[in-house]
Amino acid sequence: MDSFVAIDFETANQQRTSVCSVGLVLVENRRIINTYYSLIKPIPDFYSYWNTQVHGLTSWDTREALYFPEIWVEIKEFIQDLPLVAHNSAFDEGCLKAVLGAYDLPLHQNPFYCTCRMARKVFPELVNHKLGTVSKYIGFDLTNHHNALADAEACAHIAIEVF
Repeated sequence: MDSFVAIDFETANQQRTSVCSVGLVLVENRRIINTYYSLIKPIPDFYSYWNTQVHGLTSWDTREALYFPEIWVEIKEFIQDLPLVAHNSAFDEGCLKAVLGAYDLPLHQNPFYCTCRMARKVFPELVNHKLGTVSKYIGFDLTNHHNALADAEACAHIAIEVF
């Protein structure tokens, strides 16, 4: 796969609809050519202690953020009809489906691929296939793990290696 968009969501709480940030990385001909990041006003609009511990975001960060339908206009334009890749795609695709459904927006039609599953096949020798482990193995410095854009960038680099 030479061209695709790597995507990563962070959520405010346990609800998949509670996306509070998104990172996108556009890859064309196996080269990163553009990135996109946005904070999102989550629904429901509350932050669990555990989610905040993971990504550091709070309601203060998203108090003036746009709701997902306004961000979706930009995301759709960015991803067009390209395949999407995510590390643990079940989570990110689940978030996308849940938040689109919550706002009664049409479901996306882009195919979704998982870099975690592919990394398990390509790098069976790794102790685990977490994003940080695989990133380090391929030589990508993931210094801001759980920032949606940093994670999407790591995912893009992994996808370039494994697909």
